[in-house]
Amino acid sequence: MIYNKYNFESKNWSFNELEVGEKVYGTVINIKPYGAFVKIGSETVGLLHIEDISIARMKSPEERLHVGQKIPVIVKSIDKNNSKFSLSYKELLGTWQENIKDIKVGQELQGTIRETAKGNKGIFIELKPNLVGMSEYKPNYNFGDKVTVLVKKIIPEKHKVKLKII
Repeated sequence: MIYNKYNFESKNWSFNELEVGEKVYGTVINIKPYGAFVKIGSETVGLLHIEDISIARMKSPEERLHVGQKIPVIVKSIDKNNSKFSLSYKELLGTWQENIKDIKVGQELQGTIRETAKGNKGIFIELKPNLVGMSEYKPNYNFGDKVTVLVKKIIPEKHKVKLKII
């Protein structure tokens, strides 16, 4: 995983020590449809919203996380008045450039269908946790289906990957 490049301090964090942008390890203690609660230290718990788990659409955080899993997170926001904070995981899964570097035009890859564009204009396919490409629309494919795709085009300046389901 990309996040191994960070040397996070393993520490018993308290709420008052946390700062926005801080990179910490936490343990998933509960999963809800809207996100996961992650314990940082012995008593400090933050919320990892579903949209901060991956850039790819998910129906449930359980597609990526499980209770007891230790994960790296970044403190996204802090509400001192209510003693709450939110976390992000997706920033630690690598940038678009880092995730695309070993993918070439003409390459065949495995992917997971994440969404159909409005009006059946295409299908979004997750290639890596932080890398999604788009294929032409084909009927009878559903969210979560595993597919083999051909990389047709990579457009770095637009962070786009055009795919073909094969």
